[in-house]
Order: sequence, then structure tokens, then C-alpha cells
Amino acid sequence: MQSGWRVGSLFGIPFFIDPSWVGVLFLIAIPTGLQWQQGFPQWGAALAYGMGVVMALLLFSSVVLHELGHSLVAKSQGIKVNSITLFLFGGIASIEQESKTPGKAFQVAIAGPAVSLGLAALLGAIALVISNPSNAVHVLASNLAWTNLILALFNLIPGLPLDGGQVLKAAVWKATGSRFKGIHWAARSGKVLGLLAILWGTFSLVTGNFGGLWIAFLGWFGVRNATSYDRMTDLQETLLQIKAGDAMTHDFRVVDAEMTLRQFADTYLLDTARPTGYFATSNGRYRGLVNVAAIHGIERSEWETQSLSRLIQPLTEIPTVEEAAPLVNVIQLMESQQLKRLTVLSPAGAVAGVIDRGDVVRALTQKMKLPVSETLIKQIKEEGIYPPGFQLGAIAQAAVEAAPVHK
Repeated sequence: MQSGWRVGSLFGIPFFIDPSWVGVLFLIAIPTGLQWQQGFPQWGAALAYGMGVVMALLLFSSVVLHELGHSLVAKSQGIKVNSITLFLFGGIASIEQESKTPGKAFQVAIAGPAVSLGLAALLGAIALVISNPSNAVHVLASNLAWTNLILALFNLIPGLPLDGGQVLKAAVWKATGSRFKGIHWAARSGKVLGLLAILWGTFSLVTGNFGGLWIAFLGWFGVRNATSYDRMTDLQETLLQIKAGDAMTHDFRVVDAEMTLRQFADTYLLDTARPTGYFATSNGRYRGLVNVAAIHGIERSEWETQSLSRLIQPLTEIPTVEEAAPLVNVIQLMESQQLKRLTVLSPAGAVAGVIDRGDVVRALTQKMKLPVSETLIKQIKEEGIYPPGFQLGAIAQAAVEAAPVHK
């Protein structure tokens, strides 16, 4: 769910303001007003601080336009843009999916800096036309021009999560044919650059430059987000590597399709350690899944004469996947049809196992060597849902879209 305050929309894209932005607004407006009051005493305090507020608002308007550049190019590619949000570090466009090709990814990435460079040129031209250095409009346009130029150049630094990192990702993707490799290279570059910023900021702070605190903070933000990109890519790659056969369990029983309903009920349904499913066979072949719930719709007087075959759902009529199917396919099928579990078939068409969301999480965490408790796995199995915030369906979809294809 989108956090922050909605302040309107443009081109069908809603705009939000994160509460953290309000503090930053004053941190820009007040020092700027103080600086201009001292630099232009003829303005007076009211005009100086008023222009400081205008400067802060126009600065963040520039950030919105920067993000709008990314968003409109993404929309032109048929990609949904959920929102644009102003927050502590500037702005972010929530774009629903990646571009389909490295060329299109480059277009989305470069659009923001291009807008900022365009604003810098426009505002610079205004400052040149109004050449009086003490004119409020000249001062405002000049400062905004430099700020947009810095914004563009800063964002072109080649490391995620910056736009330059997205450009680097597109370049590596184009060269290798793998979006995953592009993300890994750009994320690692972002982590290195972030660590350098932390070191630089810390050194500056120690030597008495308190601006180093902000540099170190930006470095920490960069490292955190680049690491998040890297881990998410590892997760997507792992989902593509694991097969349904690797994650399935044998938590089912094979029963005789010719037994009576009474025999089935007495032998299996009274068992406290019941499996997740029963598959019926006859003449050495699997006939299908036993619909246990349907037995309650049959008169008990008929249980002695009716065979279990009356409750069988043929394998061709139930959701199945093959053992060799990637785990992402399993996840997508369960999410799209809201299934609690799937039947896994061998190459010969026999029942090889069953798989549910708990099995998916166990296989994934074991492959990535992540700690997960059996209590949580059991809870996922019983409830049939992933833990809150674990959007595995969306992650699987992104993994399929990011599968290495040279274009």
C-alpha cells in the first residue's frame, strides 16, 4: 500500500509526499533564506526567506519532472507507473515492471537526467537574459540551473540505485544478453561507490566538515539499496534454477481405486496423521486425485457398495506441473489460480509428488542457505499464504521477465 500523502496526479500518475520530505523542505528553505538575506541585504528578510521557500519548492518540482521523465518513457513502452513519491533523498517513480530490451531500459534510465539537463539549460538561459546579479529571478534561476545540472550529473554516476547504474545495467545486459548480469554489475558498482562515499563523508566529518555526515548518509543509502538489488536478483536467479521436482514432497498416499468408500473411510480418514492428498490407482495406473470432501455428499448407506472411483478427479482435470518445470512456473500457476497445492508428474505421467507454498519457501531458503524455521513452513502450509511482505508471486513474474535472452 502506498505511504505518504497524495497531492494530485499528472498523466494518470498519482503524486505522493512522504512525511520525511517536509523536514527536508525546511532544511533547504531556511538555510537558503539565511544565505540570501546575508548576500542580498537589500531584499529584506521577508523576500529572502520567501525566495528560500520558493527555491525549495521549485527544487522538488525539478525532482518531480526528473521522475516524470522516467515515467513517461516507461508508459510509452506500455509499462504501468504506479506513483511518483517525494521523500528524504529526493524522488522515486514506482514503475511496475522492467523494460523488455536493454535499449528500452536505457531509454527509461536516461530520460530523467535528460530532463534535468534540459531544465538546467532553460534556467541558465533565463539567468543570462536577466543579467542583474541581485535580481531575485536571476538568483533563483541561476541556482536552480546549477542544482539541476548537479542532479543530472550525480544521477549519472554508474552504480545502482542511481540512473547511471540503470544505464550500466542496460549496457552490460546488451553486451552479455543477461539482465541478471547487468543488475549484478551495476549493484556491485553501487556498493563500491557507496562505501567510498561513506569513507569520504566520515573523513570529512572527522576533519570538522559537518557536510560529510550527509555524504556518508547518502553512501549508506546507496549501499543498502544496491545490496537489495543484488539480493533480489540472486533470489530471481535461484527461482529459475530450482525445479518442481527439487521442491516437491511425497506427502500423499496411493490407494486402490476399487476399494469401497467404507473401506477408504475406515482405513484412511480416521488416521490422525493424514497426508495432504490421496491418489487412486487401478491396473497399475494412476487414475486421479481422490476428492475426499465429496464423500460427505454420498449417503452412508451407499458407502458399502460404491467404490472409491466415484470420488476420483482424473489427472487431466486437476492442476499439475512436470518435475522439470522451473519453480517460477509453479509459483505463477498457484498464484494465478489461487491454488493451495499442485500435483507434480513424472515424465511418464505418473504422480511424482505434491508441492505447496511451504515447500516453495523451504526449497528456496535451503538453496540460498537462508535460515527458516519449520514452524513458519508449517504455518505457510496450513494457511496456504506467504508471510506478509513476501511478494513471491511478483518476484517470480519479474524473474521470468528477466530470464537471460539476448536482444
